[in-house]
Amino acid sequence: MEERLLKHVDLLIKRYPCLEECRQDIIAAYELLEKCYSDGNKLLVAGNGGSCADSEHIVGELMKGFKLPRKCSAEYAEKLKAVDPVRGAELAMRLQGGLPSIALDGHQGLNTAYINDVENGGLLMYAQQVNGYGKAGDIFLGISTSGNSKNVMYATVVAHAKNMKVIGLTGAKGGELAKVADVVIKVPETETYMIQELHLPLYHTLCLMLEDRFFG
Repeated sequence: MEERLLKHVDLLIKRYPCLEECRQDIIAAYELLEKCYSDGNKLLVAGNGGSCADSEHIVGELMKGFKLPRKCSAEYAEKLKAVDPVRGAELAMRLQGGLPSIALDGHQGLNTAYINDVENGGLLMYAQQVNGYGKAGDIFLGISTSGNSKNVMYATVVAHAKNMKVIGLTGAKGGELAKVADVVIKVPETETYMIQELHLPLYHTLCLMLEDRFFG
């Protein structure tokens, strides 16, 4: 892996030495994500509570500029202006490159309809969205501090059935998610809030690596 990408992992571990034991899993997760985006695929993310908020946070870092401006290419800028000279010019100046990603918690109309209409819909709503959005080559990122979140686990079954990869982000115990994920990053804490405190800098690092790779 290029040094400019590994430097982000090195800085993460310098700031959070306890994550040294996660180094190879972080790199493995990044490599799956890089292949996913290189092949033109997308990321689906889900969690509950604080991990639900983390899902939205991750999408926010991937779908717009994080540290880099991600300016439009000259070719794309000209296409925008050809469609509408005035609006296109502003779009060419303001739009930022995005890495396609969807947080599955955010679709309230769909999720509440599914919960209302389908038995056990609350447990299956993430699985339903993976079923609808997912395709071979995509990635499902399941965030669960225990590794045992039922709705996340149902979603992993659908993801694998659709030939998607699964990345798990958990605490030290790993739970059921660690047994089924293609890559799992188990941060070395067992208290929920402490796990979440380590998840944030970890997924920031993955987002920084992806931005450097695709927009650096």
